[in-house]
Order: sequence, then C-alpha cells, then structure tokens
Amino acid sequence: MTVSLPRFLPFFASLALVVGFSESATSEPQLQVTVNPSSPKLGESMAVIIDPPGTLDPQQADTLTVRFTKSGATQADTYPVFPLDPAGDRYRALIPTSPLEPHGKTLLQVSDGNETRNLAVWVQDRRFPTQRITLSGRGSGPATQYELDRVAVLKALVTPTKHWNGPFLRPNSGRVSTIFGVRRYYNGVFAQDYYHRGVDYAAGYGSPVVAPAPGKVALIDFEKNGFKVHGNTVGIDHGQGVISVFLHLNSIPSNLKEGDFVQAGQTIGTVGSSGASTGPHLHWGLYVNGVAIDPELWRNQTVQ
Repeated sequence: MTVSLPRFLPFFASLALVVGFSESATSEPQLQVTVNPSSPKLGESMAVIIDPPGTLDPQQADTLTVRFTKSGATQADTYPVFPLDPAGDRYRALIPTSPLEPHGKTLLQVSDGNETRNLAVWVQDRRFPTQRITLSGRGSGPATQYELDRVAVLKALVTPTKHWNGPFLRPNSGRVSTIFGVRRYYNGVFAQDYYHRGVDYAAGYGSPVVAPAPGKVALIDFEKNGFKVHGNTVGIDHGQGVISVFLHLNSIPSNLKEGDFVQAGQTIGTVGSSGASTGPHLHWGLYVNGVAIDPELWRNQTVQ
C-alpha cells in the first residue's frame, strides 16, 4: 500500500499508521512525502518518495536529506536521495530494516532545506524460525579476513544510476529451502548477531543461476582464493545502494568479469556447494544501503 501523508492527517490502514507534521512557516506543507510500504515488517525496505515544491536543479537537489531514527534509538541514520526522473520533479530514498532491530514507532525526517517533514512510521514485528546447522571439515571455521573485506566493499557500494526496472526475477528455479531472516545455532552455539541474510534455493549441481535484475558485476571471487565461507561468489551492483550477492556457486562463466554489465535473466553461474555449505544450493542475498533485506518484496512488486 502507498499512502500520501498530508499535514496532521492521521489515518489507519489494515496494519499501518503514518503521521506527519511540517516545520515550515506556511499553513500547508509544500514538501510532499510518501512511504511505501507505509508500515513495513522487520526485514523489509521502504521507499521514501519525495515531491518537492517545483522542480529542483542539481544544486537544490543536494539540499534534500532523509534521516531515519530506529525504534529505541537516540541517533538518526542518513540515507542517500536520488532523482526518480530526469526533470527533477520527484526523488527517492531507500531505507532498510533488519530482523535484529526492535519493531515499533520510528521517526522519518525529510527536509529540502526550507521545509522539514517529520513522519512517524510504524515498523511491524515479524517472527523468524530457528535452525540448527552442523558444519564439519571444509567451511566449518570463521570467514577469512580477505573475503570479509571484499564483501564489505561490495555491500558498501552506492552508485548513482538505477539499473533495475520492474520486479526482480527469481535467480534459480529450485525450491526455497531456507527463507530470509532465519536465526541459527551453528554446532550447538546460538549465533546472537546472525540472521539468514538472503534466500536459499535447493537445486542440483550445475543448474543455472541468473541475474534477477540488470546491473554491473562488482565482485567475482573463489573458494580457492580464500572465500572459505562464501564459496565461489558473484556480486552485482544494481545501482543506488542495491546489491545482489550469490554464494556457494559451483562455476562462474569464464567470460564473466568484474566490470561487465549483465541483463536480467543472464546466466552468471551454476548452483554448487562451495564454502560453508551442507549441500548444493544457491544463496541469494539482497542488500539495501549495506543491510540485508528480504528479497521477496522486490520480487513481488516494483520498487521505484
């Protein structure tokens, strides 16, 4: 559901409540803000759509700021804002939520330098199942610093061009074996700061893995190089802080290189069991501004 937020107008949807107020001197706010979904569940992302008063030139656009204070937090995080159209009439910021965060009332603050909108966004709770995983031998130890550093650089990418247009594709035809957000015990020890940062597809060795959306290949690396946990890995930059990562691959096309641009549906590898894996499957992680979110929202609808 997408809900516009006029000044001082509370409304109730089936599971949503969003309230906004303006700090401008005018009687009615000129800066219009829409949040979609209006009341996200933990693990989902929200798109903050901004309609400023009039068209902004590039210098004016730099004054747009989006700050988000999580439930129970005392400090806000700032998120990048990008134009939705070349004319500069509408803008958008993407805000992720994590299963490790508390649910409840959060504060969204949007400003264009002249006017500030303060919106209360209610993040819904969500229950995640627990799994017990036993690892032994290859892949049972911690990740190497090499793979952690390379993957951290991938997740931190925020490039200016949006490459996707429409819902993301399913990257593999196998059944979903592990959903997003599952908490885990590894070898009997609860991983306190862990949640399953993606979706697993169980499929046979060698079944194709395709790009769910267009983007630039930003990472290719292999278990033999030190990707002990991730295994053979491909990372795709879809632009504007949206990143896909594909783990435990069996093979990666020899002609696929970092820096290549891939289209939705293009083969980027095959299913395997490299790295920390108990059997052949694909792990697809989707990151928004560095936080792993549930890919299902992006598969089921178009995120602007």
